[in-house]
Amino acid sequence: MKALLLREIKSFFGSPIGYLVIAIFLILNGLFLWVFNGEFNILNSGFADLGPFFKLAPWILIFLIPAVTMRSFSDEKKQGTIELLFTKPLSIWEIVNGKFLGAFLLIVIALLPTYVYVWMISYFGNPTGNIDMGSTLGSYFGLLFLVAAYTAIGIFTSSISDNQIIAFIIAVFICFVFYFGFEGIAGMIKEDGRIISSFGMDSHFKSMSRGVIDTRDVIYFISITVLFLSITVYQLKRLKG
Repeated sequence: MKALLLREIKSFFGSPIGYLVIAIFLILNGLFLWVFNGEFNILNSGFADLGPFFKLAPWILIFLIPAVTMRSFSDEKKQGTIELLFTKPLSIWEIVNGKFLGAFLLIVIALLPTYVYVWMISYFGNPTGNIDMGSTLGSYFGLLFLVAAYTAIGIFTSSISDNQIIAFIIAVFICFVFYFGFEGIAGMIKEDGRIISSFGMDSHFKSMSRGVIDTRDVIYFISITVLFLSITVYQLKRLKG
């Protein structure tokens, strides 16, 4: 699996894909957080916290992660190299995990430079260091789980179609439903709204953003990730015959 993981990382950075993903993520966040006037502009908010970033990042990643994962298996199927992948001394689970970890690590690398935002807010805050580190670290922790869930969904959709665009569209739709769909439905229903919202990623991500890591939130994201990876394994086993 290590060889497959390294192959995925090399394929991302051996072409413009890896650099484009990191650049697009950082540029979009930078523009909305520091340049464009609006609800996400930190300078206009008057508060020394990264709340706007953690509200914005999940929406950018809804489109960015499917763009990264859409080629994972779609490209292999289209070029006919999926059969060669099956002949390697790897189990289906190892193949899926290798693809998953390659895409996941690319997004994590894109997230690392955003720690500069933490330093900037802490340094220029009044007084210096006036930032809630507990909430910030909890939000980053939650964002990693969110990235894992998005990535697993993207890997799954790439396994059900040899068309990258179709895989991208389906992944965006599923990510949107899981992140905002349940929250939207809960907002329209007065009774049992909280129960319905608990099925969505948004409520669990917000819970982590408060700086308190609840095992229920961790279990939720792990369950979503494992669920979609398991479905991907099942899909590939059917394809392999």
